[in-house]
Amino acid sequence: MMIGDSQSAPPQSMIRVLPRETAPMEHAGGEAVLEAKNVTVHYGHVTAVKCISMSIIRHSITAIIGPSGCGKSTLLRCFNRMNDLVPGFHLDGQVLYKGQDIYATEMDATEVRYQIGMVFQKPNPFPKSIYDNVAFGPRINGYRGDLHGVVRRSLERAALWDEVKDRLRQNALDLSGGQQQRLCIARALAVDPEVILMDEPAASLDPLATYRIEELMTELKRDYTIVIVTHNMQQAARISDSTNFLLNGELIESGPTGILFTRPSDKRTEDYITGRFG
Repeated sequence: MMIGDSQSAPPQSMIRVLPRETAPMEHAGGEAVLEAKNVTVHYGHVTAVKCISMSIIRHSITAIIGPSGCGKSTLLRCFNRMNDLVPGFHLDGQVLYKGQDIYATEMDATEVRYQIGMVFQKPNPFPKSIYDNVAFGPRINGYRGDLHGVVRRSLERAALWDEVKDRLRQNALDLSGGQQQRLCIARALAVDPEVILMDEPAASLDPLATYRIEELMTELKRDYTIVIVTHNMQQAARISDSTNFLLNGELIESGPTGILFTRPSDKRTEDYITGRFG
């Protein structure tokens, strides 16, 4: 099989399985790989997210939308325990990955993040070569296999290989903004996650680079599950399969994107997506 073939199996030494996996969670839209159940988030005395329940369906793109300060990024970071790093963070409720609560005492946050990767709003390549950026995760994970193959496959899946294959030793900071973001996606893919969280991944990019990131996400959902936070209503409408609208820390409405954008059931949702506020 060619490197980058979507059907090729990941290197066995890179596969990390969280303990006590149970049967998949079934929902009307398909199998849920992630699920929030009555999630409330506090930062000290401030409540950022209030009793949110939602499901993330495997091999789909789920969008989380809402005005600034509504809790979108906080909720997204709950899905791989990135909020653990924020002083004063406390979560009530459950976040289930394959039926297991990732906040259970026996769960290791680092192991969770291998399975559920994250791409941030601003491209953040390391001040290293393109090659070393992608190889970073497998190296610190002790990977002993074909590292060159992992780097190439990850860059191919991030639609960047053809642009950088002749300059892999070049500093990653020399790449354009759009290329840097795709490199960050390749870096996330290199440790073979199942879910990729994206927090405004195209917010700082020009229209052409944004188009390429959107096209890439659509390709990647064949092999991965993607959750994206975005302020761009057109972007959510173009690429997502389902959309969740948050307001003041609460989940106002959730459903298939086509229905939510054309026939919202809540007046607040309609007002937001038509630009009356936000």
